[in-house]
Amino acid sequence: MKRFLEKLVEGILMISGSLTSVAILLIIIFLFKEGIGLFNSPEVEKGYVLSVSQANPVNSLSPLEVKDIFDGEITNWKQVGGTDEEIMIFRFDDIFNYYPEEEMGENYEFLPDKLSSVVQEHATIIAFLPEKYLSVSFQGKLLDKKNISPLDFFFGKEWFPTSAPVAQYGVLPLILGTLWVSLGAILIALPFGLAVAIYLAEIADVRMRKVLKPVIELLAGIPSVVYGFFGLVVIVPFLQSLFRLPVGETALAGSVVLAIMALPTIITVAEDAIRTTPRIMKEASLGLGANHWQTIYRVILPYARSGILAAVVLGIGRAIGETMAVLMVTGNAAIIPATLLEPVRTIPATIAAELGEAPAGGAHYQSLFMLGCVLFVITLVLSVAVEIISGKRSSRGV
Repeated sequence: MKRFLEKLVEGILMISGSLTSVAILLIIIFLFKEGIGLFNSPEVEKGYVLSVSQANPVNSLSPLEVKDIFDGEITNWKQVGGTDEEIMIFRFDDIFNYYPEEEMGENYEFLPDKLSSVVQEHATIIAFLPEKYLSVSFQGKLLDKKNISPLDFFFGKEWFPTSAPVAQYGVLPLILGTLWVSLGAILIALPFGLAVAIYLAEIADVRMRKVLKPVIELLAGIPSVVYGFFGLVVIVPFLQSLFRLPVGETALAGSVVLAIMALPTIITVAEDAIRTTPRIMKEASLGLGANHWQTIYRVILPYARSGILAAVVLGIGRAIGETMAVLMVTGNAAIIPATLLEPVRTIPATIAAELGEAPAGGAHYQSLFMLGCVLFVITLVLSVAVEIISGKRSSRGV
């Protein structure tokens, strides 16, 4: 009977582990399947085209050039490889500035011909038009239609997914913002977390440990939105006053909040790793004449380094994947940061803020799934790197 129960428990555990692994794999497949569709989406808004005059030598424009033209940053065709003439911007609604509504016909049957005439008559025009209103005899030249490229996505410097006529899906500011905030959080949390872990494991008496350990573990259960409110009310005004900044919502504010959130995880895991050091190793070190601090530095920390690295990985994972607290204190500016004292926007915050408004199946929706893929790859690379470093150090011995 006992043997049967053992086999039953083993079978249940094996099935549980297998189902968990399959579920994780399916989630990853779904994430990449939705995200990869972004690169099959057209650069220009779906259902629309960009047209110029037949006399215009320009045949294609990059997404950034189109944005700058319609934003008024580029005003001359010479700036994009054309002739030295001022660019005339034409949107679909502008047709009523050229022809009264009654000339369009009762059911707007003459609208396609009117659009064709406007494009034909203006040599410097660039027109943003619905594809369904183009006539068979349309006299304009359509600019080359291209899909969103991985190069523009991964190395683009602007994130404006709702801009028209061409959305900007440059993820570089979001990646750098995420790395800035996460790196700052780890640089702040790791020294404090390791110091507290050493204190709890090797210095604090039993009474103090019984008080501090539950308090620290309790911090891990506080909702992230509470940390966000704390950061918004206390840390943001403090940093703004300390550094005399125009706004206190910066990458540094996000780093400080994430460091506080990561401390319980780092302390708990690192303290458990330090406490697993065999007593005989400590006694041998002390017997050879080393003092307590030398034993901690030369024996205990090297022995527990794999557990400490695990604490670092878990802390980084908490920092990179955090959403709400970061959303509240970093300013949410999708720009490439030069210092920690500038507003930034992270990948998780972007997904949380925009996914509810993105039309399902559209390019914006797919770009957010691709952001999830990027976040997954970043976390995976960091975890693998730490495992490799840990393995190399372990092979050298203590």
